[in-house]
Amino acid sequence: MAVEFTVDPTPNPNALKFSASQSIFEGRLSHRSGDNPEDKVAKGLLEIEGVESIFGYQDFITINKTPDAEWDSIVPLVQEVFESNY
Repeated sequence: MAVEFTVDPTPNPNALKFSASQSIFEGRLSHRSGDNPEDKVAKGLLEIEGVESIFGYQDFITINKTPDAEWDSIVPLVQEVFESNY
C-alpha cells in the first residue's frame, strides 16, 4: 500500500510539515542544504532548488525553504521524491 501524505502549514511561512500515513523514518533525520545524507529521500529533498533544510521523525518531515523560493514550485517536486521512494 502506498504511503499517503498530507501537507500542513507551520507558524513559519518558510516551513511546511509533510505527514505520512505510516512511519517513514526509523529515527530522527536532520540535514541542511550542502549536506550529503545517505538516506535517499533526504538526499532527493535537499537536491530541490529552494530547499534549505529538512527535519524528520518517524511519520513526518518538515521542509524549510529559502525566503525567496516559492512553495508552488517546491511542493510538486517533494511529492515526486516521495512517490519514487514510497
